[in-house]
Amino acid sequence: MKILKFNYLFLFISFILLSCNSDDDSTNNSNDPRAENLKSLGVSAAELLSDNNYTSLTVELAFSEGLRPLQETIETFKIFLEERLNKPNGIVFVETVISTPLVDTQSIEEIRAIEAEQRTHYTVGNDIAVFIYFTHAKSEGDTETSNTLGTAYYNTSLVVFEQTLRNLNTSQGFDLYILEETTLQHEFSHLLGLVNLRNDDIHGNHEDTAHGNHCIVENCLMYYASNRSSSFRNRSSIPLLDALCIEDLQAKGGK
Repeated sequence: MKILKFNYLFLFISFILLSCNSDDDSTNNSNDPRAENLKSLGVSAAELLSDNNYTSLTVELAFSEGLRPLQETIETFKIFLEERLNKPNGIVFVETVISTPLVDTQSIEEIRAIEAEQRTHYTVGNDIAVFIYFTHAKSEGDTETSNTLGTAYYNTSLVVFEQTLRNLNTSQGFDLYILEETTLQHEFSHLLGLVNLRNDDIHGNHEDTAHGNHCIVENCLMYYASNRSSSFRNRSSIPLLDALCIEDLQAKGGK
């Protein structure tokens, strides 16, 4: 799984760093009708990007009452997908309001269990489906100096720790739209295989091996530290994928 984090270093002032870790655990039972959506992270990159097997995409946004992402975030995220994915029959967003226990933290195992109970759209026919859960809970792995913003897990699943983003908006003054959009685009790009996640990118040598599955280009969306506290306070736009990352996506059938 891919984890987007803030790390706080307390000296005389605090600095906040965004980073990811990886864990490709998966569950894949061929007798389960959901099996196409229970594979390892990154294995469906070409299926998401190209129109060879799937000509349309359904994105399910699941959230508790009151935790719907900003409309601007949803609209911009759809544009991002349309610019990169070849889906001639369209990309459709559906929204599912879910009810889950009000707990302070959630583990990835608990998030997977919530998906199993609450997910309503799965890959079927010519339509591939992605599940995005906006949760009220913090990540179980959070500490006083580290907060997880989002995690990509399975081949078509990711979680956004929405309440954590809102807390950062309130406590640090970060733009909620920038937080939401950066988290969504970064984590979805891991679903698309970036960077060299399955060791099959044509530009695998631009992976930052010191920070696995991230880009060495500092202004790229997929750079491991592309978002620091000062950037979130002052930035008016989302970091873009660099040219090599885009070429890697195109090589797998993307635009």
